[in-house]
Amino acid sequence: MNANRAPHIALKVDVDTLRGTLEGTPALLELFARHDIFATVLFSLGPDHTGRAIKRAFRPGFFAKVQRTSVVEHYGLRTLLYGTLLPGPDIGRRGAAVMRETRARGHEVGIHTWDHTLWQDNVSKKDAAWTAQQMQLAYDRFLEIFASAPSTHGAAGWQMNAAALKVLDRWQLAYASDGRARSAAEGAYRISLDGAAPLACIQMPTTLPTLDELIGVDGMDAAGASARLLEITAQFRRDHVFTLHTELEGAKLKPAFETLLLGWIKQGFRLGTMREQYQTLDAALLPVRRFDYGSVPGRSGELMLAGATIA
Repeated sequence: MNANRAPHIALKVDVDTLRGTLEGTPALLELFARHDIFATVLFSLGPDHTGRAIKRAFRPGFFAKVQRTSVVEHYGLRTLLYGTLLPGPDIGRRGAAVMRETRARGHEVGIHTWDHTLWQDNVSKKDAAWTAQQMQLAYDRFLEIFASAPSTHGAAGWQMNAAALKVLDRWQLAYASDGRARSAAEGAYRISLDGAAPLACIQMPTTLPTLDELIGVDGMDAAGASARLLEITAQFRRDHVFTLHTELEGAKLKPAFETLLLGWIKQGFRLGTMREQYQTLDAALLPVRRFDYGSVPGRSGELMLAGATIA
C-alpha cells in the first residue's frame, strides 16, 4: 500500500437470496446513500434454492453456527423452504429492477453465482464442464440484465475450483474476490495452479471476519462483533476486503453494520468498491500463491484460502 494514502476497505456485498435482493439490497442502498459510500454488490442471478442447504447439517461446525445465529430470523421461513416444499423463484427475473437500480446509484455490480446453494455445495468436487455451464448461466443472465459484461466475480460461499478460476481468465476479468485470506495481514495476490504461470485475474480475498462469524463467540453480540472488527482494523491499518450479506447487514444487523462503517471512517479508512482498490494495485509486485482450501473460525466447512507463496 502507498504510504501516502489512507488505507481502503472494499465493501463486498453478497446477495444470496430473493429476499436479500428485494428487501436487503434497497435497505443497504439507503444506508450507503446516507453516508455517501459506494460498494461492490455481487448478485445471485438464477433460482433461489436456499432450502436445499439443509444438507450442510452434516458439515463440521454447521450446528454451532446455527445456534449462534438465528437462521430463520435472518432468512425467513419462506426462503428456507425454497427448493424443497416451495419452488425456487428466479432471482434474476424478479429482482432485475433492483439490480439495475444498484448500478444506477453508482455501485459496482458483479456476479456472485447462478444457483447459490448448488454452487456452494458442489463446486469443490465438480468437473470443468459442470463448472463452466453454471458460470455461463450467470454470465448470460448478467448480460441480459445489465447489457454489459461483469467487471468482477465473488464466489458463493467462497467456494471455487481450478476450472472456475480459469473461466475468470477467459472472461478477461482483471480482479475477483473468491476466497479468504488466512489473516488480516494478507492482501491481494496472483494465483498459480499446479505451479503453472500465474493466472491474469488478481484475487482480492476477504481479509476480515464477517459479523456473523463473530456473533455468539464467547457470548459476543452484534455490537461486540463490530467492536472486535474495529480492534482488528486498528491493529492492521492496511487495505482490506470486508464481506457482508444483504440478508444480514441489510436487515437485523444493519444498526451494527452502520456503527462499524462510522468506526472505520473515524479510524481514517476510505470505504469503497473493489474496483477502487484494484486500481491501486501493481500486479508485478503481488505475491504468487497456490490454490488451496481450508477452514476459518466461525464458518462451517472448508473455503478457498490463499495458499502458500511460490518463490
